[in-house]
Amino acid sequence: MPHTARFTVDPEFTVGEVDPRLYGSFVEHMGRCVYTGIYEPEHPSADAAGFRTDVADLVRELGTGLVRYPGGNFVSGYHWEDGVGPASERPRRLDLAWRSIETNQVGTNEFLTWAKQHGLDPMMAVNLGTRGIDAARALVEYCNQPGGTAWSDLRIKHGYSEPHDVKLWCLGNEMDGPWQTGHKTATEYGRLAAETGKAMRQVDPSIELVACGSSNAAMPTFGTWEREVLEQTYDEVDYLSLHAYYEEFDGDRASFLASGAHMDQYIRDVVATADHVRAARGAKKHIRLSFDEWNVWYAARFVGERNLETAETPRLIEDTYSVTDAVVVGSLLITLLRNADRVAIACLAQLVNVIAPIRSEPGGPSWRQTIFHPFAQAARFATGRVLRTEVTGSRIDTPRHGDVSALDTVVTYDEESGAVTVLAVNRGQEQSLNLRAELRGPLAGYRVLEHLVLADQDPDAVNTQADPNRVTPRADGGAEVSADGALEAELAPVSWNVIRLTPAA
Repeated sequence: MPHTARFTVDPEFTVGEVDPRLYGSFVEHMGRCVYTGIYEPEHPSADAAGFRTDVADLVRELGTGLVRYPGGNFVSGYHWEDGVGPASERPRRLDLAWRSIETNQVGTNEFLTWAKQHGLDPMMAVNLGTRGIDAARALVEYCNQPGGTAWSDLRIKHGYSEPHDVKLWCLGNEMDGPWQTGHKTATEYGRLAAETGKAMRQVDPSIELVACGSSNAAMPTFGTWEREVLEQTYDEVDYLSLHAYYEEFDGDRASFLASGAHMDQYIRDVVATADHVRAARGAKKHIRLSFDEWNVWYAARFVGERNLETAETPRLIEDTYSVTDAVVVGSLLITLLRNADRVAIACLAQLVNVIAPIRSEPGGPSWRQTIFHPFAQAARFATGRVLRTEVTGSRIDTPRHGDVSALDTVVTYDEESGAVTVLAVNRGQEQSLNLRAELRGPLAGYRVLEHLVLADQDPDAVNTQADPNRVTPRADGGAEVSADGALEAELAPVSWNVIRLTPAA
């Protein structure tokens, strides 16, 4: 017997607007994300600045509009001054985070120029591990002050006459983690973050700031860290960060496919903590969330940074993703969208090679991993408003996350175009799922424009350099609107689905 699921789609039931920054990504100076990832001057496709145009084409196709930079753990030991000025004079440094040799051939100006060239908004992080207030305020002045000051005039001297005008800044990275260079207690970090944020805003009052939340929900200080940090930074920051990575443990695929349930609870817990601080302070402002690192990552296969040999541009955590991984990534995207009222920013970590949707080889080709497809389709089609849906139907019992719905779904409605997009995942591994959604209000009379499916007889199928298109979406899902006006579809086991509805002609 197939699984079943029912829900209602009504434009009157709104969760919130889809912030385009929910489709963000992440470029860290780690492994081959920057060097031989986005940047490789010797590559046949490289532009005049040394950036690979084949990779840039895939970045545009991916549809990300925001990129976090330069880290990550890397930023906690980074001197941004090393990465500006004549490239031939930049120092080679030992990066303690990933035991790599950092050549500094790509720095602030090169990255921001590349991002602007490809329509990407930057999300810059400052070093609150080994540095602090002075370096952070100087970087904001270097980037955003038009001229007439020492740091802004230095930028002009470096060949960048116009300010970069960076609006979104992270106050450090994962400062609760003992692996972090300059790791701090919540009290130490909260005080430093508040004063750093204040100084950065004294330079440019228009910027927005993200404070570090816990590195993940399993940290022993989770909850108390968020409370203590927000008690000190509430007036200075706009967002609180969350990070989460998921993988399959011990063959427990049912729990892996239900990872979105864990992410959803994680978001709810952080929202509750932030709102507790808000109530205690009598504040009007609501802190929104920046889920600025998320993905599938087989961390259990990583030897750990302390076991790495020091190398230049090493191959680090270049996971190859399967169909199942893509379905989980789709489910995590659904979870982020379903919380669009509080989650404003989200960054798939990372963009190229390092646990990434895009892979590239030095001197060779670049290609789309399986997880590329759900991200690109969501970024392209799931826009406008998120509509609230309550699903009833089949349930699946999982060892790690308990009882979850067999269907994971979210619906968006673009009022301007009238387009409705249903993103749906069948978590069932053996059974198909019969979906039925009642279309209400102005959606009566809608028809199915297309039903895109990512599924495979082999849920472990992957894309590789030798077979880069082994896994691609199909457009033969077969969804339709029934005679009584309901959307009906049969979803394959372990599948990602995009059903696009449009007003009937």
